[in-house]
Amino acid sequence: MESKSNRIAAAACLALMLFVSMAACGSGSHGLNLVETEEENNRIVNLYSPMEKMEPDAENVARSAMDKTVIMAEEKLGVTVGYITYTAENYQDKTYDDVALDRARNNMDDIYLLNPDVIQVLGGEGRLMDLSGLECAQNLRDVVKTANTVDGKLVAIPQEVVAYGLFVNKDMFDRYNLELPNTPEEFLECCRVFKENGIETPVGANRWWLENFVLAQAYADLYNGGNTEAEIAALNSGESKYSDYMRPGFEFLQEMIDCGYIDAEKAYVSEALEGEREDFLAQKTPIVMAYWGAANTETAYGKTDFEMLVIGFPSDRGQMPVMPLTGYGIGTHAEHAEDARDFLEVVLSDEALRVYTETNKVISPSKNVEVDCIPALKPLNDRIEENVYVLGANAGMKVEQWGNTCLIVRELLNGATVDECMAEFDRLQAESLADARE
Repeated sequence: MESKSNRIAAAACLALMLFVSMAACGSGSHGLNLVETEEENNRIVNLYSPMEKMEPDAENVARSAMDKTVIMAEEKLGVTVGYITYTAENYQDKTYDDVALDRARNNMDDIYLLNPDVIQVLGGEGRLMDLSGLECAQNLRDVVKTANTVDGKLVAIPQEVVAYGLFVNKDMFDRYNLELPNTPEEFLECCRVFKENGIETPVGANRWWLENFVLAQAYADLYNGGNTEAEIAALNSGESKYSDYMRPGFEFLQEMIDCGYIDAEKAYVSEALEGEREDFLAQKTPIVMAYWGAANTETAYGKTDFEMLVIGFPSDRGQMPVMPLTGYGIGTHAEHAEDARDFLEVVLSDEALRVYTETNKVISPSKNVEVDCIPALKPLNDRIEENVYVLGANAGMKVEQWGNTCLIVRELLNGATVDECMAEFDRLQAESLADARE
């Protein structure tokens, strides 16, 4: 099994996906990647984030949306925001998360954009300020509060809610008279029909996102059955086993591998979008998985020659969105703590979130701000608006979910048995229980 540092690398994909891979057509950036010194402006807030662009000639929509809200805060508060950006070439073998942990532990910045596992670590260490007293926090969706609360403290708030779903070629489903699947059994039946009609690989996959199938099946009841807090408490105490929750999803993936519905060898080595996008757009593969923003982005799936719909992952409770959340946190000992709090009050206000949401076409963390989504995203959005979802990351769980599940799924792709994968979850749970006793 892979190391803890590699698990952090797996989760690092999430925040970077929000900002870096969303390079597409959009309004221009104001280029606020400038850190002014205290002498130039004695009211400054330093923000660490992955705001770089991967394609020099492309506009980054997410960066533009963030810039608009930063300008609102600067003009309202009279502060200057300095972007401290992660650039892989500057840090060599260190991931975004490695650097975030180091900077936060050494109080190098005021505000940090953090991935779920890092929120959990830093929150558990007491290095992130409790944001529950902010006025903007009163408007948050319950899913945000649940995901980013550590030891009773709301330690991070995002500007958008990340939702993953299945991107399906509706034309291909109609061609074979197939209904969109709700349950794992219905999904496998659709794959069988596609395979029998000459579709070599019904599901396009990469090495990062197959865990969504597992998480949807594992936690559909936990998050939608009315007993969430008690079930998580039982997992954290060791009364219940994560492996018992995870086993059905891993058995489902193993069946897909055995039947040839996914190409395990290709998925194991493929980066996000790299291994499946071309075949999906060419209508050779009817199903892929991706995050909400990919449906709006021409460099991903925002421009297809067929009718595309985004639905939830199959579960016993029907189509299930999977939602891992990033968030902005303030260091407990931030040098400019008061200005940092005021900054978040502005950029996370309903007014600013409407600007961000309208620019980015994403789900807002505020229950008062609705997204005007494209038709393709309506099935996924309908479920979310019904408060039907599974959290892909939950800081209240002592065993980190998103990165760990991703890496253990990769072991399954590489030939590990389901029992071996379950043993790894048991090991991680035992490790977390031992840490809690120390």
